[in-house]
Amino acid sequence: MGTGAVVRALPITLLFAAVVSAAINLRAGVASVGPVLDQVIAFYGAPASIGGVITSLPGLCFFIFGVSAVPLARQVGFTPALVAAGLAITVGLVLRPFAPGLSLFILATLAVAAGIALANVLLPAWIKQYGGKQIVALTTVYSVTLSLSAAVGPLSALVTDTWQATLGLWGATAVAQLAVWLLVWARVGRDAPAPEGSADGDDPSGGAEGKIYRSRTVVALMFFFGLQSMNAYIQMGWLPAMLTQAGASSSDAAIGLSIIGLIGAGGGLILPTVISRARTLSPLVIAFGLLTAAGYTGVLLAPASAPLFWCVVLGFGGWCFPLAISLIPARTRSALVTARLAGFVQPVGYVLAAAGPFAVGLAYGAVGSFRPILLVLIVLALIMGALGVVAARPVFIEDELRR
Repeated sequence: MGTGAVVRALPITLLFAAVVSAAINLRAGVASVGPVLDQVIAFYGAPASIGGVITSLPGLCFFIFGVSAVPLARQVGFTPALVAAGLAITVGLVLRPFAPGLSLFILATLAVAAGIALANVLLPAWIKQYGGKQIVALTTVYSVTLSLSAAVGPLSALVTDTWQATLGLWGATAVAQLAVWLLVWARVGRDAPAPEGSADGDDPSGGAEGKIYRSRTVVALMFFFGLQSMNAYIQMGWLPAMLTQAGASSSDAAIGLSIIGLIGAGGGLILPTVISRARTLSPLVIAFGLLTAAGYTGVLLAPASAPLFWCVVLGFGGWCFPLAISLIPARTRSALVTARLAGFVQPVGYVLAAAGPFAVGLAYGAVGSFRPILLVLIVLALIMGALGVVAARPVFIEDELRR
């Protein structure tokens, strides 16, 4: 089936509904667990160590199922694979609040994380295949919705009375996602990507079937994505403690974390358009790296005097995330190479992201101070900026793979 014919078969409203309904479920189902984790553990009478198991499942699944996303799409098609992802998310989110035992709760969480992992990889490729003239707008909506999903997920605990209601709230958005994607599937059928280098003219990859890690841009983007994700996870998990230990109030620390999330959503709104029009992104990437380093420097040297200001600086430095997400479709010509790129960059990147907070915990437990940790984070922020310059070069991955 030719890509162009499929695009004409999808109304613009359905395109945007599909992207929004999927993206809203890619963070909230996981982010909503943290605020009620203690209640969950107490409800099941489980040891505190179970909390580590529950919180580590997403990172593990992002790697395992993220790697398997492209082979699955090749077998059944982009849309059927995304329907399967939506089904896993829906079953997990709906079942989890009613799980009578901890084992079923963990299995439901595993289903949610597995579905998110598949959609993380395949949704950018789906946007690439069906976006057409709307690809920048769809990428913008995708990036913004991801940020909002991460920001509002924890807030569900503020509007509900029990942990079951907090987690069950997101079952409604998952059911809506599944309904939309079943409608999309009915319109497009089995939309497996054309083999790279096929002669039918549908796929412009031109024989770029080589190992994707042969591309210098891909490797740089992988580490860039990993470092920015690591920063985000460290900030979510440890920045409030860094600030309060240095004398800032707990309310300022919480507000500062919200500010970082809101500024991140602004980056998702702006950067896809900037990427599509800018001749070079090097100044932006360098600026984001320097801002991240400057934010950590402020937390190191003067955390209590201006905690919210340093959070604003870190928030703008965090625009590396929407930049990295937007580069995945922007630096590829074909949907299949987009999927291969996402399937390489995101799983490995999320492993780095998961390792970061764990390493901070070990280091803090060993030295009892955040100062040496912040020094390391400053250096890593500068390295992230340098990697971003390579990752953001105006090249296509297909061209590098053919060399």
